[in-house]
Amino acid sequence: SVFTNPSPTIMLVLAIDTALESCAAAVLDTEAEAFRARQSLPMQRGHAEALMPLIAEVMTASHLPYAALDRIAVTVGPGSFTGLRVGISAARGLGLAANRPVVGITTLAAYAAPLIEEESETPVIAAIDARHGHVYAQVFSGDGATLIKPAIMPLDEVFRAARFGAAHIVGDAAEMLAAQWPPQFEPPVSVDRQGAPDIAWVAWLGASVDPDEAPPRPYYLRAPDAKTKAELAQR
Repeated sequence: SVFTNPSPTIMLVLAIDTALESCAAAVLDTEAEAFRARQSLPMQRGHAEALMPLIAEVMTASHLPYAALDRIAVTVGPGSFTGLRVGISAARGLGLAANRPVVGITTLAAYAAPLIEEESETPVIAAIDARHGHVYAQVFSGDGATLIKPAIMPLDEVFRAARFGAAHIVGDAAEMLAAQWPPQFEPPVSVDRQGAPDIAWVAWLGASVDPDEAPPRPYYLRAPDAKTKAELAQR
């Protein structure tokens, strides 16, 4: 589980998120258990223009050169195809320039992270609107184990998570799910509609994961809507 290492090695982590409705960056100091700086700008488009100035602002406020970082973490999806490319490209470029490892954090894990507790028995449903009556979703046990693997699924499949008991629902599809929750099932414990995960949790998960198990690659769960000219020509 991505949540199983609550005490990461002492390090400085730059976290980046452009996957959904936010352009965000933060520098986490795990030794101090505090953020040197963090910024989050709500936005649905325009990430490409906003991200690098935002990262520069956060690094300046942190009083750190890029070479002082130990790791860079970036959200890898599911999310906007364009937004993901912006964030992942920036993270990889910075990692290459500073010779630092880059790790990928899924948006579903970042959404669920603040609701995961060692002793908790309340499941967590992280859900992102995939349009056309579908969501990208993952269901976690209260302590962070995966109960239903990440997938794109119709709402009916998400409602099957009710068999695990009343759950927390979090993500940009949380209110949509809650509004259609079948009356025969226990209602959700909490419903938290967030346009994007908290950059703080992207940073903490980024500090905790094994780089070998968290590559900075797009995590689409389905082929992106955008097609190359070659792909279109083959249709």
